[in-house]
Amino acid sequence: GDEHLATVRLIEGWSYRKFRDALSQADGLKQITTQMTDAQLMAELGSPGLAPEGQFFPDTYSYAKGSTDLAVLQRAHRAMLKHVNEAWAARSPSSPLRSPQDLLVLASIIEKETGKPEERTRVAAVFVNRLRQRMKLQSDPTIIYGLVGGKGALGRPIMRSEIEQPTPYNTYVIDGLPPGPIANPGRAALEAAANPARTKELFFVADGTGGHAFSENYETHQKHVARLRA
Repeated sequence: GDEHLATVRLIEGWSYRKFRDALSQADGLKQITTQMTDAQLMAELGSPGLAPEGQFFPDTYSYAKGSTDLAVLQRAHRAMLKHVNEAWAARSPSSPLRSPQDLLVLASIIEKETGKPEERTRVAAVFVNRLRQRMKLQSDPTIIYGLVGGKGALGRPIMRSEIEQPTPYNTYVIDGLPPGPIANPGRAALEAAANPARTKELFFVADGTGGHAFSENYETHQKHVARLRA
């Protein structure tokens, strides 16, 4: 009478499209949402008006063969709502974020900016400090998302013309947060967005070792940039 369960793994930082690709390849999972529009899917999940990007919690989901992709998406969406609301309830009293959706958007940017756990709260602090000072966030992953829409990596360095190219998501051009998430963040990124490190840092750049060099002023930041280029 035991039932064999299969699993599908959804990874932190994946776009909704990558989630769907993983579901479509999952063994024995019935595909019933492929003909739905994004709006129809979100209405079916009980969240009409939301776009699906960023609305599904990364985790490993077990299912019985013959289950549907909709059932997995329902569980992943409920899990994301739960974790976002928990992070929002525990947020710093000084947070400039105005809603749980703002927190989700910021967490998605943090998730794409760094894969190093020890850096997440510092990256969050840079963006929160910039929001407080009404500085543009200037996040490279938002440029990429504006160009490819979650379809994959850009596959090449960002061109200068693209830094200045207006899209709804390009935080080098727009003020404040983009209109929606750029990926599906995990719990650690959500918690970092809710409770960033207490720093005055406003800049960071890759340090060439997989991490980032942080700075409080533009002069020091330029030195870090020159060191990276060298």
